[in-house]
Amino acid sequence: MVTLNRIYTRTGDAGSTRLATGQPVSKSDPRVEAYGAVDETNACLGLARLHTAADAAFDAMLGRIQNELFDLGADLATPPAADEAEGAALRILGSQVARLEAEIDQLNDQLPGLTSFILPGGTAAAAALHLARTVCRRAEREAVRLVEAGEPVSGPAMRYLNRLSDFLFVAARWANDRGAAEVFWQAGATR
Repeated sequence: MVTLNRIYTRTGDAGSTRLATGQPVSKSDPRVEAYGAVDETNACLGLARLHTAADAAFDAMLGRIQNELFDLGADLATPPAADEAEGAALRILGSQVARLEAEIDQLNDQLPGLTSFILPGGTAAAAALHLARTVCRRAEREAVRLVEAGEPVSGPAMRYLNRLSDFLFVAARWANDRGAAEVFWQAGATR
């Protein structure tokens, strides 16, 4: 349980923050960038959910994912220790990745085949889900930068980010299938 009695602390006024381990880092630290992009993805999903309440099951999926994004942020804010005992830190699990894959398949099975690239847009829900997808892709790139810099990131966290962007793409298509035709890219159409 987290208790926040005061919102501002003034401890970050000079441009630093602390990871979940208590380690001080710059607010521009690659790890902070990664979990910051996850937080942005979550905010985009909050916006998308303004347009999905009419479908309780779909909205519940998005709500669960928003909660999991907080778990993912905690995972990224807590660098894994080499000797970390299982369950010592909040981590994304392989079962969460598997659930995303099942939901991708469930939504995709209801859609017509994709015959062209699509432009982000259509319904308000689809547009917001496409925005969430692009921010999620940035979060994934930030996590990859961490790994490339030799910083540890859990495998399930990396897979979750990759699957989540796939989920958001299919979810946007699914949202459009219920209210607006997809807009297809027309290569070179404005030449």
